[in-house]
Amino acid sequence: MNKTVKWILIIAGILFLIGFFGMRIMKHNTKKHSPEDTLVYTENGLDIEVFYNRPYKKGRDIFGGLVPYNETWRTGANEQTTFTTQTPLMVSGSHLDAGEYSLFTVPKESSWEIVFNNKAYSWGADWQTGKAPRLEKFDELIVEAPVTKTYLPIEQFTIDFKNAGDSVVMLLSWDDVVVSVPMKKM
Repeated sequence: MNKTVKWILIIAGILFLIGFFGMRIMKHNTKKHSPEDTLVYTENGLDIEVFYNRPYKKGRDIFGGLVPYNETWRTGANEQTTFTTQTPLMVSGSHLDAGEYSLFTVPKESSWEIVFNNKAYSWGADWQTGKAPRLEKFDELIVEAPVTKTYLPIEQFTIDFKNAGDSVVMLLSWDDVVVSVPMKKM
């Protein structure tokens, strides 16, 4: 093998290692600002898991600012938020099959669209545009949920479940907004 080919292979190997470790360092640094969380709900015959990253408000205008109105949001930060259910659900009165979904939202001033998309995405936003990579042809279910305003701002984006008798309500809360999405077992 001649020297030129050897040098090309060495340089390619070095660039690969720099890229590989650079991505790991960048991923680690973004996690410090928006830590990941996994929420599990296993009551009333339901088995639901939500994986998401929890950004902070940090004095920013969130909805209508950092998160624009009427545009698809990845519903958190960093990786794509995922919603997994082991049982079929009624979500706001509409059927959702058991499975794993990418969870997107489209925030509006008085309501949000909650989107269960059955495609897995490698990251929560496109690197060039910064927009959520949602492909609408993979939308399994879209429901509308009203916005409730809070008096005190919520510093860190939070997804939670609240037991409601034989059903559950998924709460999406951040800044001065709470969105409630009712669910129950089919």
